[in-house]
Amino acid sequence: MKQHKLFIIIALAALFPSACQKDFLDRKQIVGSSEENFYRTQADAIAAVNAAYAPLQFEISPAGHFRWIWGDIMSDDAVKGGSGDNDANELLQLETFHGPTNTENLESEWSADYEGIYRANVVLERVPGIEMDATLKTRILGEAHFIRAWFFYNLVTMYGGVPLADHVLMPSEYNIPRADAAQVWALIESDLQTAASSLPLRSGYALEDLGRITKGAAQALLAKSYLWQKRWAEAEAVANEVILSNEYQLVTDYATIFTQQGENNVESVFEIQYMNASGGNWGKNNANEGSFTPVFQRARGQFEGFGFNIPTEDFVQEFFKEGFEDPRLKSTVFRVGDAMGDRGIFTKDATGGFSYDYYPKKYFTYKNEDATLGDPNPNGGTNDRVIRFSDVLLMHAEAAAQNSNETGARTSLNRVRARARGNTPGILPDITASGQALLDAIYRERRIELGLEGHRFFDLVRTGRGQAVLGPLGYQEGTHNLFPIPQSQVQATNGAIRQNPGYN
Repeated sequence: MKQHKLFIIIALAALFPSACQKDFLDRKQIVGSSEENFYRTQADAIAAVNAAYAPLQFEISPAGHFRWIWGDIMSDDAVKGGSGDNDANELLQLETFHGPTNTENLESEWSADYEGIYRANVVLERVPGIEMDATLKTRILGEAHFIRAWFFYNLVTMYGGVPLADHVLMPSEYNIPRADAAQVWALIESDLQTAASSLPLRSGYALEDLGRITKGAAQALLAKSYLWQKRWAEAEAVANEVILSNEYQLVTDYATIFTQQGENNVESVFEIQYMNASGGNWGKNNANEGSFTPVFQRARGQFEGFGFNIPTEDFVQEFFKEGFEDPRLKSTVFRVGDAMGDRGIFTKDATGGFSYDYYPKKYFTYKNEDATLGDPNPNGGTNDRVIRFSDVLLMHAEAAAQNSNETGARTSLNRVRARARGNTPGILPDITASGQALLDAIYRERRIELGLEGHRFFDLVRTGRGQAVLGPLGYQEGTHNLFPIPQSQVQATNGAIRQNPGYN
């Protein structure tokens, strides 16, 4: 990010072609429109909120800022990988907690989050004045409230207090200082409550709108926000609302969740949509709905990937600690000898001679799923499963346990284990523990059930276990529970934004 502004303000773009079951991403480009003659019709309102969805998909803008960088590589579940230490060396410095404050990765995350906030603010300010169907207007505004909350959630969990851009900023406001984290959480809470009261249930959307944000998504993110703030009773209550809505269920077979056919299934609560027919180009994905995650995480060599986000031995061994192999391992990690879809058998020779024993599996794509036009690498079609119903059940379990409702906690926890157990007797028995042992079982279940989905680092920080688990890797509580503010932002605002403690 080269320009000396706090927030990058880009004109609304609408460049998404249609695809099966992701039709709401179909957008007409705004040609010849200006701010004066736009935002007048119902179609304008729909185009505006569709454009606000686009930053959810940003992964390289201009540098990689994938959720799995922060959640997996920064944790004990994965290491950077790649072709060696000099391949994305800034990530190596970050994962060993020696990262500089001016990395492109952190700058790109900051920029993308504020771009999403800006676009949501445009919708929230401009759409109310449009004469249109009142129900649709309420839904559009609810979607924008969620989008704004999501990006502030990313910012506050990574950086702590950040500038509170709760409206479209004038140039004179670009140098506003950081708000307290509590103020950011208050805005997130307000936005999500508004979204939850404005949005339809999942079942209320037509098929062509599958993938849009729902009431359940807003409630689930609100529950997660309450967990961060240790507001156990509220977290338990709102997570329970999602459970009792009967809008979501655990799919029978865990292995199907991350297949192409498993996208937007009955377990999906919040899923970022991607397609494999965008024609996107490297480094120009601001209007590109293809995911870069598959090519970054696939093995090198004949598998045509870059080999990042390599599972650790410690993570893999977690699946054996109950005296058997947890069935979810085979859906989470590739091991030597496994078939990597239709791309071949995983041998170290086939990867180009790299020594990695494991590769991530959940965002793997088959060769026959590659884009049929343009470069297939920036056109990965696999969706990002951000919040699944099992996550909601485990959030409920954690909040209930902290709220002295151990019966409710065990019920939700054991639903997740029962699905994983399937029809195999003698494994994954119901948890009967109480007290700290129950909480530990819930934390462990989150690591296995949600492994390599970008949760682990944040779970460790949120639950106060960062020092105990990550200390041997260089983590220091009080510093590394937050990421450094991009130094470019400190400089650009003449110090109005102050750096987090412990960073130079």
